[in-house]
Amino acid sequence: MDPKSQKVKLNDGHFIPVLGFGTYAPEEVPKSEALEATRFAIEIGFRHIDSAHLYQNEEQVGQAIRSKIADGTVKREDIFYTSKLWCTSLRPEFVRPALEKSLKNLQLDYVDLYIIHSPVSLKPGNEFVPKDESGKLIFDSVDFCHTWEALEKCKDAGLTKSIGVSNFNHKQLEKILSKPGLKYKPVCNQVECHPYLNQSKLLEFCKSHDIVLVAYAALGSQLLSEWVNSNNPVLLEDPVLSAIAKKHKQTPALVALRYQIQRGVVVLAKSFNKKRIKENMQVFDFELTPEDMKAIDGLNRNIRYYDFQQGIDHPEYPFSEEY
Repeated sequence: MDPKSQKVKLNDGHFIPVLGFGTYAPEEVPKSEALEATRFAIEIGFRHIDSAHLYQNEEQVGQAIRSKIADGTVKREDIFYTSKLWCTSLRPEFVRPALEKSLKNLQLDYVDLYIIHSPVSLKPGNEFVPKDESGKLIFDSVDFCHTWEALEKCKDAGLTKSIGVSNFNHKQLEKILSKPGLKYKPVCNQVECHPYLNQSKLLEFCKSHDIVLVAYAALGSQLLSEWVNSNNPVLLEDPVLSAIAKKHKQTPALVALRYQIQRGVVVLAKSFNKKRIKENMQVFDFELTPEDMKAIDGLNRNIRYYDFQQGIDHPEYPFSEEY
């Protein structure tokens, strides 16, 4: 199966490739690695690239995309590129300038998908993570329905082909869907999703509204960062995943990625390691049985690696709801 042709239709008529290349890396990783890795990913067949203003690498990722267009590997329309509106720019008047800044960094005319990174609004300004003297986050208060209206205008202006959200729970999605005068539904909700947090209820909700669920942290996380709860077990060492992987002569990572694709989830694979980037493409080379899928479903234990604890007191903190 040619992976480039495996796509899902979004509710606005555009198509998203089911396997995406994630570009987030901790701050200590040199930005040049994002350039190298993204270029390599495109060379071996990735067509869906996921980044964000927060990652501070859009210059490099854009350079990688443009270099692969320049050398004839791809055309711009072959690439599906996602950027995200960061929490300090959720006020409606900041939305278009934020997208325009991303486009300027990328040196692209449009993005394929622009999503609200999180419903938790933070104090506007130049700091990504504004904190007070005691180290607590400084919140803003924004109705994300107004943020959404500004995203709709960006779509109408042709700056982005599609618009969506990330880290929203079903009640927050419901709020946008039932908004008076809604012009465009979110095409997706990008959330943490893996066998230890399989999001089956949220997935069902999204499917019922023709919203695609996009999975980040699909392999769990071993990152040490202020966003990650480090007491969690390592997903890829799970004995059930390992046994299924062995049976198919694949790796646990590939089984975790394949699991998502078979349940209709668009999945992001994040690695800057060339061997693993290439390996992740093999997700199209095998199929899990219904028994495998059931066994993996049984691993769910509501473990959240990215629990964003610092935002827990915010009125829009998304993870206090069951789904």
